[in-house]
Amino acid sequence: MKKILIIEDNDEVRENTMEILQLSHYEVLAAENGKAGVELALANLPDLIICDIMMPVMDGYGVLHILNNNPETSGIPFIFLTAKSEKTDFRRGMEMGADDYLTKPFDGIELLNAVQARLKKAGQIKEKYELTADLNRVIDQAKASGALSLTSDEREICLFKKKHTLYSEGQRPKFAYYVISGRIKTYKTNNEGKELITNIYGTGDFLGYTSIVEGANYRESAQTLEESELMIIPKEDFVELLTNDLEIAKQFMRLVTRDILEKEESLVNFAYNSLRRKVAFGLLQLLEKYRTDDNPSSNELALSRKNMAHAIGVATESLIRTLSDFKDEKLVELENGKVIILNEKKLGSLPY
Repeated sequence: MKKILIIEDNDEVRENTMEILQLSHYEVLAAENGKAGVELALANLPDLIICDIMMPVMDGYGVLHILNNNPETSGIPFIFLTAKSEKTDFRRGMEMGADDYLTKPFDGIELLNAVQARLKKAGQIKEKYELTADLNRVIDQAKASGALSLTSDEREICLFKKKHTLYSEGQRPKFAYYVISGRIKTYKTNNEGKELITNIYGTGDFLGYTSIVEGANYRESAQTLEESELMIIPKEDFVELLTNDLEIAKQFMRLVTRDILEKEESLVNFAYNSLRRKVAFGLLQLLEKYRTDDNPSSNELALSRKNMAHAIGVATESLIRTLSDFKDEKLVELENGKVIILNEKKLGSLPY
C-alpha cells in the first residue's frame, strides 16, 4: 500500500483529501503545518507528498527546500496544493523541484489522476535505477574476477564531442555503448534525406546492443547531441557476457522489453493522435529522457527545434506553431532555445 503525506493547514481541505485517498486504498499521513510535515516525512519516508504553499510555521517552499536537501527524501514525488494560480508561483515551485500542482478547489478525479501519474513516474524511475544498478553490479563483478575484460585499460571511458557519429546505419556492429554522461540520439534517414529520431539515450543507458544480439548490421545511426562520456564494450566481450551470465542476460531482456513498449506507445501516438496530442505526448516523452537521477523533477528541454521535431515525428514548422499555441495557453514557456514545461498534467490530458 502506497503511503501519502498531506501537509495542509486548512482542516476541511486536509480531511477531505485524506478521505478521498483512503477510499482509494492509500495509507495517508497528515500534518497541519510545514514543520510538522517535514518531521513526518523524515520519520516515515512516504511514497508521495501533497503540500500546501501558504501555511503557518513553515510554508510549502520551505518544506520542499528541506526535503530536497535530504538524501532520503529528495526523490519523493512532490505535489503543491495551492489556491494561487499566478505564473510566478508555478515557475518558482517547478524551479525548486516540484513535480506537479493542484489548484484549489479541485475534485477527487483531479487529485487521484495527479497522484497516480506521479507514483507511476516514480516507479519507472526507480525501476530504471535498479536495472542500471544490477547491470553495473554484474559488470563490476566480471571485471573484478578477471573473467572478462569489458574495455581496454587505456580507453575504459571515452569522451566524444557534440555531433560525433558513433555508428551509421548499415555498418557492422563492433561495440555496445554505456552512457556515463551526455545524450545520444539514434535515428533513421529515408531516401529523401529526412530524419526520424528513434530514441534518445542518457546517463545509465545502453545502446547499440540490439544489432549485436541479433547478429545484424546497425539498423539506425547514432550521434552525440552534446559532449558525452561513454564506456565502449567490444562486441566479443558483450556476447561472452550475455552467453555466460544468465543474470545479465535477463537484465538485457528487460531492457529490450522496455524499449519495445516505449516504441509501441510512440507508434500509437504517431498513428492516431492529432498534431497537438502528438506534440504534447512527444514533449512529455522527451522530458522523461532528459530527467536524471540528480534532477528527477527537471522541466526543461534543451534540444533544438529540428531534433525535437525529428524525435516527435512532425514537421519542424508544425512543431514551432504548436509550441507557440502551447505558450499562449501557458502550458510551456520558451526561453533561450529551451522548452520549459509548465503543466505536465494538462499536456498529458489534452483533448483529441
